Amino acid sequence: MHPIEQESYAILRSRVDTSGLPPLTRAVVERVVHSSADLAYVEELVTDEQALRSAWAALRAGAPIVADVQMVAAGITTREVVCHVREAQASEGLTRSAAAVRTAYEQVGPGAVWVVGNAPTALFEVIALGVAPALVIGLPVGFVGAVESKAALRESGLPQVSNTSEKGGSAVAAAALNALLYEEV
Repeated sequence: MHPIEQESYAILRSRVDTSGLPPLTRAVVERVVHSSADLAYVEELVTDEQALRSAWAALRAGAPIVADVQMVAAGITTREVVCHVREAQASEGLTRSAAAVRTAYEQVGPGAVWVVGNAPTALFEVIALGVAPALVIGLPVGFVGAVESKAALRESGLPQVSNTSEKGGSAVAAAALNALLYEEV
């Protein structure tokens, strides 16, 4: 870890106690807070340690990673990421991001890790398709559909990471995934 990153984590830990969190939950929460400088994520992230452990193992076994937009994919630098938003076409009732999710699912099938940081419509599509994921990181940002899509994810029963507010975004979603890629359990 770079000295600046070490100092950042030391500051974070001096402001909020994450020591009682299970290991992968702590890694995800701290990396999200580190990437956003927003301590509120400590209280509003919704995770499940067993789901994170299963996703961690799936990633180690080579599970594909799918991102809703290029900004999320750009934040994941240690693995190849599937993202079809550039070539996707919106149609009646289907946004480009949702269309990209459909194309990605045709490519990767079940067992992927889905990372949604921008488009609530992409998260709704992941849920609707029944993608049988290793994990869905559902952290889209915004005032239109973001809270609702994350609530739908939590209600779906899919293994997931989400939060309870409008906050989220590409950097936060990529950070949550990177925590699982970087952490050694």
